[in-house]
Amino acid sequence: MKRILVTGASGFVGGHLRLALRAAFPEARLIATSHGEAVPGWDEVVSLDLLDPSSCAPAVERAAPDGIVHLAALAAVGESFKDPLRTWRANLFGTLALAEAVRERAGGALFVHASSAEVYGLSFQDGQPLAEDAPLRPTNPYAASKAAADIAIGEMSLRGLRGVRMRPFNHTGAGQADAFVVAAFARQAALIAAGRQEPVLRVGALERWRDFLDVADVCAGYVAALQAGDRLEPGAVFNLATGHPKRVGDILTDLLRLAGVAPRVEADEGRMRPTDVLRTQGDASAAARVLGWAPQVPWERTLATTLNDWKERIG
Repeated sequence: MKRILVTGASGFVGGHLRLALRAAFPEARLIATSHGEAVPGWDEVVSLDLLDPSSCAPAVERAAPDGIVHLAALAAVGESFKDPLRTWRANLFGTLALAEAVRERAGGALFVHASSAEVYGLSFQDGQPLAEDAPLRPTNPYAASKAAADIAIGEMSLRGLRGVRMRPFNHTGAGQADAFVVAAFARQAALIAAGRQEPVLRVGALERWRDFLDVADVCAGYVAALQAGDRLEPGAVFNLATGHPKRVGDILTDLLRLAGVAPRVEADEGRMRPTDVLRTQGDASAAARVLGWAPQVPWERTLATTLNDWKERIG
């Protein structure tokens, strides 16, 4: 890889991926997309906005990549319920425009698409770890838009796109927005510990089990896909998961212990999803077998890193 383009470079995963790419491809030019926001630390920046599909082709032409990691998306599930059409426009139609531009104007470039385990949705009700051949049965607009894009990348890989679809399960770490559960817990715990929030912590559903990863392990999966690109089948799909789900309420308990606080915990209806599944669990044996990937970061370290990050962010 000589030129690697990353969409969504300014987002939570993007900053972590930049560091992983620097380590794995020290000679490569790392190119970020931006639609006006700052993206420090990258070698080049090109303008791209998924809500403006016409921006995709010029961005690809300017970047001239031989590898692409497509992270950019409207990813907050709660927000997707509020404006489903905007979510579909970015996550499906923006992705289609970008992938088509890569297929037509960057022939041979490897397109690593960051899909999501959310695409499995109601298939998790079987209570078994899901492999990549599980039916896609999304339960919210975000997941539906990602499932549609996932399927589209698979189809386009039959027409010349060198697509690889990665389906990471829940992941967290430093820099994540508090629209996501672990970061939301960590932010409130840090504020309470600093005396800047009353000792009441507001939560959504605690009786949920989720297969959580550290963001660094997810980035390692994307890097492994880039490194293995020449021997992957076009349209290949890989889960990134631990296979060991954690109860959300237990995650909260552990974060409060690390923060040294014991607030009152109150349910907040605004944090509940209209549709949800009780338990998610992934089978990542394909990633282990083909990519040599396995999660490495201990969960306690992930929690401590996330909490310390919020302590720094709130000052």
